Amino acid sequence: MPNAVEPRTESPIHLADALALLAEPDAGAWRPIAGGTDVMVQITGEIGEPPERLVDLWGLDELRGIEVDGDVLSIGALTTYTELRRSPIVAEMLPVLGEVAATIGAAQIQNRGTIGGNVINASPAGDTLPVLLALDAEMLLVSASGERTVAASEFWPAYRQTARRHDELLRAVRIPLASDRQVRFRKVGTRRAQAISKVVMALAWRGANGQPWHDVRLALGSMAATTVRAAATEGVLNVALPTRETADAAAAALAGELHPIDDVRSTADYRLAVAGRILHRLIRDDGGW
Repeated sequence: MPNAVEPRTESPIHLADALALLAEPDAGAWRPIAGGTDVMVQITGEIGEPPERLVDLWGLDELRGIEVDGDVLSIGALTTYTELRRSPIVAEMLPVLGEVAATIGAAQIQNRGTIGGNVINASPAGDTLPVLLALDAEMLLVSASGERTVAASEFWPAYRQTARRHDELLRAVRIPLASDRQVRFRKVGTRRAQAISKVVMALAWRGANGQPWHDVRLALGSMAATTVRAAATEGVLNVALPTRETADAAAAALAGELHPIDDVRSTADYRLAVAGRILHRLIRDDGGW
């Protein structure tokens, strides 16, 4: 085992102090840490280069909280998976987020892991990422010079990369709310719990029961270097009823546009077959046939 070197750590209690550290000329050397469920593994040096300097964000209450702001659900970056599961606001407005949180790790991970960490870690297997992409979420970034928002569709440009600059922190995830929007989520892993996903899918659409779907969003994780949208399949589902024929056509379109990866967790062929079956099942669940 490599010799672990304890990194220098700063633990600010005010957001402004954390941003001041990140505004230093060599800010790129600072690695923000929230719950630490990924970074703590890297500190050992077993997976990649360990960080030399950490900014511990856990004490920053300014990055916590779940609230409805007009027609937007705002979730602080330090919101844990346990808090997502237990939030009455999430249960009422977007229960799918509680469902996703329940699939991530065991209770210990859910108590420490944060939605912001999942977003910034940018793993293509990150379970919340397809849901956020399908829901047209925006990432609110903050630095010493101000704030800006970046759409989820532009936030993960490449493998484990984000649009965040070195002097910025993710302050909140902002999700637009729509009363007629439906969302479904499925995760497939080696086990039913405590497993990294082999395929993760989020399907969102608008429309009342018995009416054709519109504004369809289909996002998948663990398929490519980043979380991806399936535009051709969305086109099949838009202005369509959730019938068996629609499900068959959508599954065929998905097989035609996906180019899954092979890795240590699964094969491309398996991912392709499972993705089609998951999509078929999600459509069938809503169609009731």
